[in-house]
Amino acid sequence: MEEQLEQAIGIRIRKLRLEKGLTLDDLATASGVSRAMISRIERAEASPTASLLARICAALGLSLSAFFAEEGQQASPLARRQDQQVWRDPETGYLRRSVSAPGTASDVDIVEVEFPAGARVSFPPHAASHGMTQHVWLFDGELEMTAGETVYRLRPGDCLFMPVGEGHVFHNPGNAPARYCVVLDRGGR
Repeated sequence: MEEQLEQAIGIRIRKLRLEKGLTLDDLATASGVSRAMISRIERAEASPTASLLARICAALGLSLSAFFAEEGQQASPLARRQDQQVWRDPETGYLRRSVSAPGTASDVDIVEVEFPAGARVSFPPHAASHGMTQHVWLFDGELEMTAGETVYRLRPGDCLFMPVGEGHVFHNPGNAPARYCVVLDRGGR
């Protein structure tokens, strides 16, 4: 199953890149991800980390949720849990579930994340994500968010708003998994 998802990710990146008329070099320049790594991902020889995939998606003008949405799927206002796309970051083991119904006209994506104890994911500043914002709403565990120079310590029930393009770090300093929701607004992209 995981191998099939890696293959599907590679195929989708290549298809989107070609649809936009981008070469590997163009996408590498726009995303800040090396040409060699993008090529390896497209051939399913490498699993992208959450940070790399987010940068590639932003350069393609997509959120991660839009990227994982099933192509050609009939838009429905209802997204049943069993049909929601789930992806595990190969580096940290964090589990990402696309909760929002795919294919709708909404600029908002809702994502549920299970973040392992001690895990850390960095999303560097990236121009392609400017104009996008997110709310991070913690349900269980602890979460330390770094946005720019400011570090926020979230406890269950806390919600943090921040721009996406300026870069940020998710870190679970606790001994238990953190579970949270990200509400991403693509800002009319």
